Amino acid sequence: MTNKSHEADVAFIKALAELLRENDLTELQVKRDYGDDDSLNVRVSRQTAMAAPVQVAVPAAAAAPIAAAAAAAAPAAASDDPASHPGAVPSPMVGTVYLQAEPGSPAFISVGQQVSEGDTLLIVEAMKTMNHIPAPKSGTVKRILVEDGAAVEFGTPLAIIE
Repeated sequence: MTNKSHEADVAFIKALAELLRENDLTELQVKRDYGDDDSLNVRVSRQTAMAAPVQVAVPAAAAAPIAAAAAAAAPAAASDDPASHPGAVPSPMVGTVYLQAEPGSPAFISVGQQVSEGDTLLIVEAMKTMNHIPAPKSGTVKRILVEDGAAVEFGTPLAIIE
């Protein structure tokens, strides 16, 4: 392949990553065949509410431009990661988040609200069990990072308390 093809591959991978983000997808996999011994296999995936890791399997000659593009994108993604915030409250389990006890009732928390250690922030339903998620510390709710009814994975940041 020529250097022009490598640049096209990098642009293609960037477009896939953008498509993943815009459509809130968690994974996308594509294979391009250029000939008998020349192909591009791309798998772009991300964890919900976290930075989007990009995994690529390509011929060795194409690896350098792709690695350079990934390295350039990494610092910006890491600084926006709410999971790295010291006040982030991670989900202790996989499940579905509910911001109020039942439909129509007031939410447990709202942005700007003062909470005390042990106050219920929200509920994570796992295997038909409603698990109240307590505040790990007292403080002010700065951000709520999940929507009512959203699926979360272990470690997904739910809220930020400062």
